[in-house]
This record gives sequence, structure tokens and C-alpha cells, in this order.
Amino acid sequence: MTRFLSLLVGLVFLAAAPASAQERVWVQVEANSTLAEAEDAVRRYAAVTDNVNGVRLRSGWYAVSLGPFAPEAALGELQRLLRAGLVPRDSYIADGTDYIGQFWPIGANTLAASPVTPGEATTQVQALPPVVVVEPLVPSEQTRAEALQAERLLDRPAREDLQIAMQWFGFYRSGIDGAFGPGTRNAMAEWQTAQNYEATGVLTTKQRVELLGSYQAELDSVGLAVVRDDAAGIEMQLPLARVAFEQFEPPFVQYNNTDGSGVRVLLISQEGTRATLHGLYDIMQTLEIVPLEGERSKRNNDFTLTGQNEDLHSYTYAQLNDGLVKGFTVTWAPEDAALMTKIARFMQDSFTPVGNTALDETLGQPSEDQRIDLMAGLEVRQPVRSRSGFFVDARGTIVTTTEAVAQCSRVTLGASSTLEADVIGTDEALGLAVLRPRSAQAPINFAAFLDGTPRLRSDIAVAGFSFEGALGAPTLSFGTLEDLRGLAGEEALTRLAVAVQPGDSGGPVLDASGTVLGLLLPSGGDSGRVLPEGVNFAANADAIAGLLSSAGVTARREFATGVVDPADLTAMAADMTVLVSCWE
Repeated sequence: MTRFLSLLVGLVFLAAAPASAQERVWVQVEANSTLAEAEDAVRRYAAVTDNVNGVRLRSGWYAVSLGPFAPEAALGELQRLLRAGLVPRDSYIADGTDYIGQFWPIGANTLAASPVTPGEATTQVQALPPVVVVEPLVPSEQTRAEALQAERLLDRPAREDLQIAMQWFGFYRSGIDGAFGPGTRNAMAEWQTAQNYEATGVLTTKQRVELLGSYQAELDSVGLAVVRDDAAGIEMQLPLARVAFEQFEPPFVQYNNTDGSGVRVLLISQEGTRATLHGLYDIMQTLEIVPLEGERSKRNNDFTLTGQNEDLHSYTYAQLNDGLVKGFTVTWAPEDAALMTKIARFMQDSFTPVGNTALDETLGQPSEDQRIDLMAGLEVRQPVRSRSGFFVDARGTIVTTTEAVAQCSRVTLGASSTLEADVIGTDEALGLAVLRPRSAQAPINFAAFLDGTPRLRSDIAVAGFSFEGALGAPTLSFGTLEDLRGLAGEEALTRLAVAVQPGDSGGPVLDASGTVLGLLLPSGGDSGRVLPEGVNFAANADAIAGLLSSAGVTARREFATGVVDPADLTAMAADMTVLVSCWE
């Protein structure tokens, strides 16, 4: 186009011209030096809007103009067309004095037609949808050259909308800049291939409408809308067609499913420090709403958790900022993964902490169903069983019972259930297992096994998690060493007189000096025998040391010396004893 007049010039012109000359005006959008170019241009515009004219200019060029309009209607129409991306940014209002003939529509003379008045004007600017999806009568096909020409009519926001839509569907992987470079062209070609179109790398008008329409339909299906929760101090987009506010359960605001799709949202808000944030990272992984499989990322001031299993997918993000920990979790059914993974990304991008307070801990009413396996009303994942074990070297190697780790898909150490361990050796006959943590450990204390023969009828103590972790620390059960062999004369066993619980099995048996005499075995063993109350057995120090040697671990051996105060014995046992949990 060779004539570049700004909208401002057009407005001045309208204001200054005599009223008699202003009965009709036109929106001039393009001029070409040849008739062939002008005919191509006028057909393109006629495919996407009304009132299109092809006119000859006094200069010998050919122009495409829209109209005629009454002067008061022309400005609104120009604004509408610019917003819709249907005309170039340098389009302007012309009085038609340069128009000396008409070549389009063929055989028509619209230069003298009655102007369109404001009441007859097309769609008003404020009625345009937030995502511009132009739905004109479009040709069923366009050549690549025609598609390029139509594409040149798009302004930057319209181009960015196309990139956003292609990014949504996974075809565009770069920044949103409105520039149609190689990345955008490749994305267009990929989208065309996926829709069984010829991969030209340039979207036709019809294809743009289809792409943007599909994108808008997916957004509408979940009802994404910005929600500001002042109680939590969080503003973000939520899928309000799927969830609605349910209740406060500090530190969570719960938005539960409304349409049966399984979507659920938790807003997270609490005061805290970096320790609080990292503690939340561990706690969230104990909840059923965060499946175990999935990527985990923990940094100094934020973390991300993803989880997938056959029943549930979830995404969690939380951050620490100015003494406040805030974040969110969203869950969905696996069959919605393609859509909800994208929705989760939208939620993440829109997540904004607001205000300088966290969720009031007194909000909401405590649930009548308050159990140890619930946390703020959410189900806490529970192991199949938990038993005891103890550290045997400075690297954190652990010895426990085979019963503790039998048929487990995952074995964890400690109360957090996030530290996993692998079985590196077993003695099936005795029922012993050796575990190695997957991450390096530096235990405060580890076992010193008795080098020698223990004294018969001497006092002993068994350290273990009697209540399978419910108390958070091991307890000591006191008794006596009744025999240096098993009931059938087994030399690898000792018989104890001590009252214990199933959770104690795998724990260390200590003498009065704190030296480890053996490892407590499950009551009754594998024989199914029903023994008198208080009769239990332990694998002795020599048997344990032999298994450790075969697993490449050297057991520390010491002679028993002196008597340790019960309080000190309790501390020594607590530092070496660890909870071992089995998970399906």
C-alpha cells in the first residue's frame, strides 16, 4: 500500500471538511499498482467482511475500500475491523474524491449507494469475544499465497492468539511474540498434519478459525476464571465449571468436584519458614491425593510435585515468600490427563500470592471424623505394615527382618515415608534382611555387636517401634536373656523373656552396656507356633555379622563393658533404631 495516512489524519479530515462532501465516506484498506493484484486483494477481503469495493484511483492505482458509511458510522467500523485483525493498521477513512470508477463488484455502482448508518453498523467493538475467532464466510480452500496474503491482515494480538492456541495443543514450543518465524511455521505445519491438512506452514483463514475455535472450546469446557481468595491471600485461575468452594481446612481451602469428573483443587496458605516449606513437601507426599509416581522438584524457596497412578493424577506447587507459604494442588482422573495437564499449566502461570497474611488457622469447623490417618480432612497414605530396623555402619546400612520387607513394591525408612531403601542381602532361613538407603545417610549412632558370649539370665532391652510409628520414636521393652539357643538347639538364635509388639520385630536387642546382642524376630517365627506370653527369639550377633559380611558390610564388634544408665541406654537405642515401612 503506497498511501499511508494515520487514523488521526482521517479524523481531522472529517472534522474540517464541508458537510455536503461528507454524506459518504469509505474505509480504505489497501492500494495496488496493478489490476490483477487489486482483484486478488478484493476477493480476500470479500471473504471475511461485507461492503467491499474495488475502485480506480486518479493516480492510476487500484484501491480496496469498505463502505460507503455515514461519517458517524465510519470510525466505529474502522475500530471494529482493526480489533478483529481484518484490516491493516494503516487503514484510514477516505472521502472518495480520488475514486473515479469501480471494478468490484462486477457491474455494480456502490459509490453512489446509500451509506451505512450507525444503526446499521456491524458488530460493535465492545461485543467482540476475549479470544478473537473470526467466523466469516470463508472459502473452502486457499492457496499458500492466498493464505499468506490473508495472514498479513492480522495484527500482533491476533498473531499471538494463534501462537497461544498452538502452544496449548502442544505444537508451538517457543515464546509468545507474534512473530511468525521458523518455529511458528513448523508449529503450523505440525498442526496441519495432525488435522489431515496439507502441511504448508501457513494457516488458511478457515484453519485459523478452526484452531482458535478448538482452543476456546477447551477453555470453555472447564470454565477457567480468575478467583481471588482473600482468606488465603491467593489469586489465580480455577476451573469453575468443574469445582466449587467447599470448606476451609487450614492450611487448605478446599474446592471440590461439581460435575463428576473428579477434578479437585486445594489452595495452600500458611505462615512459615523454609523448614515449613520443606516439611510441607514431605507431608504432601504422604497424602493419597499425591500419587507416588511422578517428578519431584524441591528448591530453597519452592517445590513442585507431580503424581500419577491408575486412579488419579495431580500437580502441586508451593512457594515461600516473606514468611508465607502459599501454593495449590489440582487433581484429576487419568482419562482427563491431556486437557487437565494444560489447565494445570494455566493455573501455575496465573498463580499470584496477594496480601501479607496467610489462612487463619481457626477458620472452618473440625471434622467429626478426626483420625490419625487424616490430615486436614485429607486421607494420609498408609503402609501395609511398619516394623523396626537398626543402623549397622556409618553409611546408614540397616538390618531388619524379611517379614518387614516381604512383597513390598516400596520400602521406606523413617516417618516421612520419602526415604526409600533397597534390599541388598537376605538370610531366608533366619529371616534377616539388609537394606541400603537410596540416598546417603549419616546416622548419629550405629550398632556395636557383642564380641563374645552374652551372660545367661542377664538383663536385656529391645528397642522398637511398638506401635508401628504412631508414637514417632522407638520405645524400650525390658526383659532377660533366657537361653543362648533356640528351642530346637539352633545356635544362631537366643531366647528372650520380654513382652513386645509386632512393630518391635527387627529392632536391636541390647545388653546393659548398650552392646547389641542380636535382632528381635517376629513372634512365633514361620512355624505358626503359639508360645507362652513373653517368649520371643532373636538372631544373635554372630549370625547378623555373617550376613552383613556376605553383603559387603563390616560389622563393628566390641566387648561389653560396664552398665549404662537407663536414660542413656534409651538415647543410644533411639539414635540407631529406625522405622521400616512396606508399601504396596
